[in-house]
Amino acid sequence: MKRITDVASIAGIGETDYVRGTNKSTRELILEAAVAACHDAGIETESIDGVVIPYSDVTNEDFVSALGIRDLKFHAHVNIGGASATAGVLMAAGAIAAGLADRIIVSTGWTGYSGLRLGAGNTDLITSQKLPGSDFRTNLEFPYGMIVPMQWYSLHANRWFHETKADRSGMETVALTTRKHAQLNPKAYMKNRPMTQKDYQSSPFIVKPFRLYDICIETDAAAAVLVMRSDDARDYGRHSPIYIAGGAEGHADHPDDLISRPDILNMGITKAAPRALESAGVTLKEIDFAEIYDCFTFIVLRQLEEIGFCKRGEGPEFVKNGRINLGGELPINTHGGLLSQAHVLGMNHVVETVRQLRGDAGPAQVNNAHIGLVTGYGDFGDGSIIIMHN
Repeated sequence: MKRITDVASIAGIGETDYVRGTNKSTRELILEAAVAACHDAGIETESIDGVVIPYSDVTNEDFVSALGIRDLKFHAHVNIGGASATAGVLMAAGAIAAGLADRIIVSTGWTGYSGLRLGAGNTDLITSQKLPGSDFRTNLEFPYGMIVPMQWYSLHANRWFHETKADRSGMETVALTTRKHAQLNPKAYMKNRPMTQKDYQSSPFIVKPFRLYDICIETDAAAAVLVMRSDDARDYGRHSPIYIAGGAEGHADHPDDLISRPDILNMGITKAAPRALESAGVTLKEIDFAEIYDCFTFIVLRQLEEIGFCKRGEGPEFVKNGRINLGGELPINTHGGLLSQAHVLGMNHVVETVRQLRGDAGPAQVNNAHIGLVTGYGDFGDGSIIIMHN
């Protein structure tokens, strides 16, 4: 993995509006974001020669037609849920380092509110292979009423609380922090909806231990990045390139079967984090900010632990006293994240990392941001992580 270090850079970013309610299809949103990323980089869409499509049924042919691509040399689909976007960017960097392509679009999104809503218990998403282990889900879990992610994730969360006696207030800290950051982001869906401690504590339990505000929002949107050879980005890009220093993906043991794992607290990010840091040649102390995949508040705490910022059970203590706020020791989810900006399968986390390293984050800008870390968390424990710098 060391050979990808700084060979590839992100030269362009693109986003649609983050909304709840759209007449556009998933395909239209994803292609719109892809075109926007090319325009942001100042690169003609027809010069794209690679496409990586995380967690989507949109095809490479769709990209060829919509972007007018003249010579597509490489394409791939990545299907590991919320870990797909970050893993897809890493795949693009690897393909560029291997000489398979020079300009690769990574674009994803969905109609997560207007279309099939995963949080509403749409079993069609599982039986149509949108989620892994469809036979396992259909035959063992559905008959007992376990049909939505918050139920699956509660198994992990409750075991974590039982084993570590972690402070439950840590989830509240994450929820309040991300909502506070969203107030600074004009693109955030929750930008005009502040949250108080009373709001959080009075919100209903949906599935214990999760209150309403511990769960990410459902939105319609897409986001994309343009990954280029670094020398190409320096010569032709509109912005200074943001270098991909390293990264990795990892997968939990017994990936489809949560309850039979030897250690339910062991996740893909547990394995991926040390490999990513080694490939990038950095330590955790050098990370200036982190965009942590936040489908649930507790998943942020767990990833901070498994990455190594603190020990298991210490995540709630780690996030106390403003440490993860803007101006704190490790600002996280400076855009509001999936909890308060939008759920775009984590690609908005990658876009925000680039924006921070460019110094373009406006009121949410991290001072002296030079090295950023972004993660993805998918399905039942898949993990992906990238480290970037300016």
